[in-house]
Parts: sequence; structure tokens; C-alpha cells
Amino acid sequence: MRRAAWIGLGLAPLVGLVGFVGWKTRSVARELVDPPFYRAQPLARVEGTYRELAKGQDGDPGGTWSSEEVEGLQLWRLARPTPSPGVVLLLHGFGDDRWGTSPALKWFPRLDAAIFTYRRRDDAMRHGGPVPPVTFGVVESRDVIRVVHHLEASGLSRRRILLLGRSLGASVGLLALADLEREGKGPLAGIIWEGAPASSRSFAERLVRGPEDRWWHVLAPPIGAMAAFAAGRMGGYAPEETDLVRRIGDLRLATPSLCFLATQDRLAPPAVQRIVAAHFREGRMIEVPTWHLHCSDVLGAAYTGAIGNAVDTWFPKTTDMEKGPEGPQSMR
Repeated sequence: MRRAAWIGLGLAPLVGLVGFVGWKTRSVARELVDPPFYRAQPLARVEGTYRELAKGQDGDPGGTWSSEEVEGLQLWRLARPTPSPGVVLLLHGFGDDRWGTSPALKWFPRLDAAIFTYRRRDDAMRHGGPVPPVTFGVVESRDVIRVVHHLEASGLSRRRILLLGRSLGASVGLLALADLEREGKGPLAGIIWEGAPASSRSFAERLVRGPEDRWWHVLAPPIGAMAAFAAGRMGGYAPEETDLVRRIGDLRLATPSLCFLATQDRLAPPAVQRIVAAHFREGRMIEVPTWHLHCSDVLGAAYTGAIGNAVDTWFPKTTDMEKGPEGPQSMR
């Protein structure tokens, strides 16, 4: 009996470690497919925000909202009061939706805007139906491609479509852009991105590590790999499909890029941001000593200034760009 007790006592740390690994793997996997901090806002609040954005203020001219169905997605479009040279497609991040990222349209006062929620998850949550899992860019990037094709079919050329994505929205935009350029139909006007997670496995590992390395950080690689695999099973996708570097491959992207690189980021590794940025034939990188989603806070007016300079470069203020053979153009 005493021997069995000693054996049990010796095995207790191992059993505890196995239990911790299993618990942490499950919790991170669940977070990957259903962010615990995401709560869809009541429609009344969303509509109120959209009304305020339509009015415009602080140099933003506002505009007129309309919505349309695009292959099961609800696409919202803001048409500016004067003809616009193009449209910015706003891509929301991890645990967010069209409402959360809609205020970003104020960074683009010259451009019309378009926005939607991936897989219509916000509506599913409001109506109590089954909520589609987050697939870490795999299905979401296909949603973006469908919307871009829809905008093209409505008469808007690719050269007049700009993508903006931060956090997972950046990964979604980059994955979509790689597939769009593989179609061989030319580049988009540009892409502005910040803090793109490298892959679901990388992100899972960094969730385990936390804001700073804890005592269990040596377990982060295996737990991250197992959590990414489990999330892929729950979401119906292969984790390798979320790998930015793998998906871009040897592409030399013709779409111009503006990258805000958060050099202190532990969720979107700076080394991967630099690798991805190097795939663009034309691009600018602005390094900011912070985490992603905080670059605008640190840079202040310089953040919107950099975006404005990019828009002015990609959409020159010339009659050749803003007027075609049939006169002024807009996305309306």
C-alpha cells in the first residue's frame, strides 16, 4: 500500500501537467472558432452608429447608406455626396463585425466605403441560430473575394478597390489578395494592413504564451499545434490553409501596400510581417513600437496622414482618374 501511495504521489505532477495541457488546448481551440470577447451589438445601436457616420463630421463628408445581398452576405455601401474615385472595403478583425470596424471609413473621406460581416455571424448571434465558426481566414477570405467580384460586376474596376484590414482582418485581406492576383486579372488599388496573425497555429501558440512568457511557455508550441488542429476540426478547415507565408508562396504581389508594423506585437510576429511585406513589388512599411491595433493611438495624426498619402498616391486627384469617357464615376 505504501509503495502504491508513493507511486501515486510521484505520478500526481504528471497527471496535473497532462490535465493542464488538455484544458489549455480545449480553451484555446474554442477561442479560435468562437472568440469569447465577441458580442454582436443590438441592431438599434448598429443603426444609430450608421446614422451618425452618414451625417459626417470632423472633415468626413458622410454619405448615404444602402445594402444588398451578395451570395448570402449582406453588403453595406456608403456613397459619398460627391463622385468618388474608388471604394475602400473595410475588413473586420478577430472577434469583431461590420459595426465594430465601420468607423474606420472616416480615414477615407474621398472614398466610398463597403463593409460586411464574415459569414453573417452577427445576424446569426442576434437571431439565436447556429453561429458559423471562425475559420481564421480560410472561408472569410473567400467571402472577400466574392464581394470584390460583386463590386467588379457592378462596374467598379479592380484598380478602384482598396482593402483595409487590421488584426485577423489583415490576414483575411492578404489571403484574399493572393487568390485574387492568382486570377490574373490585375492588381487592386491597394491594401492597408496592420498586425496580421501568421497562422492559426502561430496565433494559438501566442495565446498560450500570453502578454509575457509564463512558466508554461515551453509548452506553447505543442499546445498551439494541438489547439489549431482541434479548431480546424471544429471549423472544417486545414490549419495550414491559414498560413500566410505558405499561402502567398512565391507570388510577387502587384497591388501596392501600406503596412503598419507593430514591433512589440506578440500575437502578430513582426518577422512574419516583414516576410509578407517583402512580397509586394510596391509598398511602404511604418514601424511603430507597440502592439497591433494600437498603431493609430501611438501615431495619432501621422496614422491618418499616412493613409491619406497612400490614398492620394493610389487614387490621384486628376480628371483622368475621377472621370472616364462617360464623365464622373462613383460606385453608386
